[in-house]
Amino acid sequence: MDAFKPHLSGLAAYPYRKVDAAIKLDQNESPWDLPEEMKNRALEKMRHSAWNRYPDMHAEGVRELVGRYLDWPADGIVVAPGSNFLVLALAEAARRILDTSPSFAFYEGAARLTGTPYKGVPLGPDFSLPVEGLREEMERGEPGVVFVATPHAPTGTTFPVPDVERIAEKARDRGWVLAIDEAYCQFSGTDLRPLARGNPHVVVLRTFSKAFGLGGVRAGFLLAVPDVAAKLQAMLPPFDVPVHTAAVLETVLEAPGHAERVARQLAVERDRVIAALSRHPTWKPHPSQANFFLVRTPDAETAWKSLLAKGILVRRQDHLPGLKGCLRVSVGTPAENDDFLAAAFAAAGE
Repeated sequence: MDAFKPHLSGLAAYPYRKVDAAIKLDQNESPWDLPEEMKNRALEKMRHSAWNRYPDMHAEGVRELVGRYLDWPADGIVVAPGSNFLVLALAEAARRILDTSPSFAFYEGAARLTGTPYKGVPLGPDFSLPVEGLREEMERGEPGVVFVATPHAPTGTTFPVPDVERIAEKARDRGWVLAIDEAYCQFSGTDLRPLARGNPHVVVLRTFSKAFGLGGVRAGFLLAVPDVAAKLQAMLPPFDVPVHTAAVLETVLEAPGHAERVARQLAVERDRVIAALSRHPTWKPHPSQANFFLVRTPDAETAWKSLLAKGILVRRQDHLPGLKGCLRVSVGTPAENDDFLAAAFAAAGE
């Protein structure tokens, strides 16, 4: 179509297909909904909001609470209706994008949407951060935005802080921005905020979708120095966090202990399931510090279908480089995890 920009020709939709199953372990969601008491508090906030008025222009109330929770200046926080909007803003702002390969699909997706040049550098052995490869690419040509997720998706690997620091140093030297995606940090107990504090070359992305259990609410935020935050805020539409979303976010931020408890429970379950699955005769789980893990099977399609036949939905990852035979499994409730393990071991005997 002549009216649209040429780079949009042949653009594919986000690679996800909904499949119904009794046990859903395919999207790294919390298996537990928000407690009823917290839902009621959020609903009460909504009732006392003026629905006929526009919300805060830039979610100022939510930003204030995020700032108190994470000891970050409110003018260095950007809240958006999902972290993907922040990834999209970074891609639109960037001259080019550098990433690891494999990686979270929307980093490349955002580059394609915005027509921004993109390159992925293959992960090292055992899914290690390709520090030298990234630094070499950052030396070439003009600067841009480099995405580093830790814990990493889809591998669940947590990168050593000194490795990430070396990317941050190169970002400062060469004028790049390092976007550290900490969507899963509550499950690993890691925290790379110190790299971004006072540093205009590092921003941190976080989400309410995982440990906070608000995947259905759609909200995320970015931490940066105020000047960088202001530039990215200007790229988002005004009034983009509606009153009902703000009410839910304010409720969970006023009681952050709930998310911390959920993260601890899921980390314990993750370790239990990986330990049990390590005794499987042919399926080999990879270590993980997220709320999901990779398992390498002899044949991903056969394994996926075997699990689905027993009502368990996981995510195939065998189309990604270096992940032949791999499935990604979200950590569910203890009962769901037991059912997954039973189905996995049953598949070995089929």
